Amino acid sequence: MGERPVISRQDDDALVVSAGAAELFRYVHRPSTPAFEGPKPYLHPVRTLAGDVVTGFRPHDHRWHKGVQMTATDVSGQNFWGGVTYVRDEGYVVLPNVGAMRHQNFTTSGTGDELRIGERLSWFTEAGQHWVEEARELTVRDVEAETWALEFATTLTNLRQEPLVFGSPTTNGRELAGYTGFFWRGPRSFTGGEVIGADGGTGQEMMGRPAGWLAFVGRHDEVDRSSTLLFVDHPENKNTHWFVRSTPFAAVNPSFAFFDTVDVAPGEALRLRYRLVVANGEWDRERLESYVEEHPW
Repeated sequence: MGERPVISRQDDDALVVSAGAAELFRYVHRPSTPAFEGPKPYLHPVRTLAGDVVTGFRPHDHRWHKGVQMTATDVSGQNFWGGVTYVRDEGYVVLPNVGAMRHQNFTTSGTGDELRIGERLSWFTEAGQHWVEEARELTVRDVEAETWALEFATTLTNLRQEPLVFGSPTTNGRELAGYTGFFWRGPRSFTGGEVIGADGGTGQEMMGRPAGWLAFVGRHDEVDRSSTLLFVDHPENKNTHWFVRSTPFAAVNPSFAFFDTVDVAPGEALRLRYRLVVANGEWDRERLESYVEEHPW
């Protein structure tokens, strides 16, 4: 086993989680994000145990992409993703509907070789209406010789007096653009990387497909190394379909509303859970399958 994960630095805007001498990630919970980009917490930089950065931040093509984020493209017509909104029969347009997620507080605990960070957030529309209360948990665990894992769980509670309808550009008419939810944007050097999915799936054929897990293998600039990110869906998540790109940029998203909208009644909650494994080196299918088998939910 590797080092125990700990919060190595914390201030009013961000906290850093490390394991031994390795800084695993910086979690920015009060970002200085322009309103148009949908202010929300994000993880960046995220690093392997070798120190290589595996996230991209505010790329010129999509400035609202920031490392790893939990967000939503369409919540009853409101955009918590950031940037432009896809409108049926019109395309992407700028609308006064870009919301924000506000950090409320943290709780932290550690048990054995795990570190748990609980967070409460409030989702506000651009008009200032409080629509969603979120309870989020980030658990850092399974720090081993070449890997570490982040388990991400969220509970989104509807505060409105009417249902919240979660959708995506695809539910609004754009083909194979069903992105929403837990989203990773890779560094520029990962463009053209390898996509490996469960049950023999590979490459862009994984777009819009269901699968228990999906991995992305990318190469780094400056150093002669590769890294692998393994995304594992929780069995209790409903209707997950993968949004994935290798070109023109690297991105992975286990979308919960790719093809179909998800309704959450007043006072009810949507619960989602994922695992992200960050690994040194270039992993093949056999090694990925072995890891998933050896680390069940």
